[in-house]
Amino acid sequence: MARDLQERIKKLIIDRRLPSGASLPTEPELMELLGVSRNSVREALKALQAMGIVEIRHGFGTYVGPMSMAPMIEGLTFRTVAGHYRGEDSLLQLLELREAVETGLIARLAGRVPEADLAELDALVDRMDAEAATDGAVSPGTDRAFHATLYRGLGNPLLGEVMEAFWDAFHRVRTDLVAIPHDPKVTGLQHREIVDAVRSGDPLRAERAIREHFGDIRTRLSTPTGKPTGKP
Repeated sequence: MARDLQERIKKLIIDRRLPSGASLPTEPELMELLGVSRNSVREALKALQAMGIVEIRHGFGTYVGPMSMAPMIEGLTFRTVAGHYRGEDSLLQLLELREAVETGLIARLAGRVPEADLAELDALVDRMDAEAATDGAVSPGTDRAFHATLYRGLGNPLLGEVMEAFWDAFHRVRTDLVAIPHDPKVTGLQHREIVDAVRSGDPLRAERAIREHFGDIRTRLSTPTGKPTGKP
């Protein structure tokens, strides 16, 4: 019954073509429309709010939610942490999922990335080199910006959100669970090769570059020094 009511509210949003931020009918209106009690409506709305489908603003009403990937990120993060403490290679599994997506996309980008994006990617790799020289590490923000910029030219907002979800979940879990040894200079070199490969228009070179980048991370994750930090 509860699941059915949630589906009916979602159908109402779809049928009325309501965008994010649009107001939903009031609780009494939903009770009448759906033929259910106030408690049933409230429970269904709470469940939908947890999914990011609706947003309840106390004192103002209920609105169509942002429909973000936040619940997906939280789910991936929790699953990976829980798996790690059960002795599973859950962080490696999450990395392989992200690698599979990016490897499948990179060939499509060869020779198709706009010059403005290529210039931005060059600048981000320069920043990686500078961070490696001054801080001894490439910042997560720079790495995130690189991958977001790389796939921006595909013009697929949903793809961009999914990539961000994978990236966010992986880095949040990695920061909490393991210390991965790395040479920041190698990180810069690998990202520069990705840019050069995409710029060259050679899809096989581009795929090889992204595989090498992820292969390096996978190898470092599998080394004895990539151990849990002991945080719960």
